[in-house]
Amino acid sequence: MGAPADLRRRLPSIEQVMQEPGVRALEERFGRQPVLREARGLVEAARAHAAAGDEAAVTSALGGLAAALRRRLEESQGASLVQVINATGVVIHTNLGRAPLSPRAAARVAEVAASYTNLELDLGAGQRGDREVHAESRLRRLLSAEAAVVVNNNAAAVLLAVNTFAEGREVLVSRGELVEIGGSFRIPDVLRKGGARLREVGTTNRTRLADYRSALGPETALLLKVHPSNFRMVGFTEAPPLEELVALARSAGLPIVEDLGSGLLEPLPPPLDEEPTPASSLRAGVDVVTFSGDKLLGGPQAGLAAGRRAAIDAMRRNPLYRALRVDKMTVAALDAVLADHEAGRARAEVPVQRMLAASAAEVRRRAETMAASLRGAQPELDVTVVDGASAVGGGAAPAVEVPTALLAVAHPSLGPDRLAAALRAGRPAVLARVADGRLLLDLRTVLPGEETALGDALDRACRAALAR
Repeated sequence: MGAPADLRRRLPSIEQVMQEPGVRALEERFGRQPVLREARGLVEAARAHAAAGDEAAVTSALGGLAAALRRRLEESQGASLVQVINATGVVIHTNLGRAPLSPRAAARVAEVAASYTNLELDLGAGQRGDREVHAESRLRRLLSAEAAVVVNNNAAAVLLAVNTFAEGREVLVSRGELVEIGGSFRIPDVLRKGGARLREVGTTNRTRLADYRSALGPETALLLKVHPSNFRMVGFTEAPPLEELVALARSAGLPIVEDLGSGLLEPLPPPLDEEPTPASSLRAGVDVVTFSGDKLLGGPQAGLAAGRRAAIDAMRRNPLYRALRVDKMTVAALDAVLADHEAGRARAEVPVQRMLAASAAEVRRRAETMAASLRGAQPELDVTVVDGASAVGGGAAPAVEVPTALLAVAHPSLGPDRLAAALRAGRPAVLARVADGRLLLDLRTVLPGEETALGDALDRACRAALAR
């Protein structure tokens, strides 16, 4: 009995693969280089099976080469950033890109992106202009601020302020405000990267004005107050009022900056009515307040700084500003969202504002309508409407639960985790909650008009999961 034939001899060369009619058709569709790259990958995988003596795998690879090549090309050529229907009830969901833009703001971005603009051109004078006259002008009016500047996120705004006012010197920060937001925004790290030295003040739970006063010294350059954002301390706590910190900074001849984070321009209805606003910080007298554009403001990712003209002008003159400033698409989106706030239509037009303003009764009505539709279209599903809670997200109001109504969905043959995974794998992808052995959908964060797509996605997910 002779030795078994070397399976590698059955494998075609890359050139032979590229000459197959089905592969040539793929080359016309996707281009030669992508097809060549993926074909090499498939042949290498088949060669590994052949070396291992796996005849079944080699036969399967050879028989379905063109189909496998098409699938790999579609996956590699497809967009990795895709639409997701947010059914979690977390309004400002950082993993999902935070605030979705309104259709009007999105249209402005598309219009500006596809053409030249007057970003830095004074059309009247026919001369070079300043990009600051666009969204920043509207922001100044909304906050009654002397000046404003826009950079690419709030961490950048804090970094720019620290570097401008305190490079090589000390910044006073309460120990209770040395927060970390997400995985990379840590106040001590931002101060260090800004070229400043951190001087901790007070204790974790109690910091008095006297603690700040005793920490003042010849190396002190800045007082920084940081909103706790994604956590709350309760119990035996103390912090001086902002107005007292401002008075101390003035008496010492020092600037004071407040990092406010969430960017709420107008007070929200209860139970969210205690979230502070940048305007209140400016009224208290801070030199600069910084906040995010893509949280409660409801706009694009951006860091906004507003305050006294001398302070903001100093930040803009900092060479670091050029590395942190935003592009024309961010300016267009931000200006459109600020226009909605200025016109008093933010609650109706800005998605995150509309979501947070919706009452539990409104969400329940949407949920009841969708539940009836699902029962009619997919009778195998057990769909009920239950009480629940939404979350603001994005580090805003972490201790506040917003009453809502949830769609609780159960399938006789599919567990909730399996169904949730199938929803994430669909297009559009759907992100839901799993709790108490049920799949939960919160329509508070499902955009108007997405209910049909959500129902179709649920139907496809059920069929796909059962087919596996």
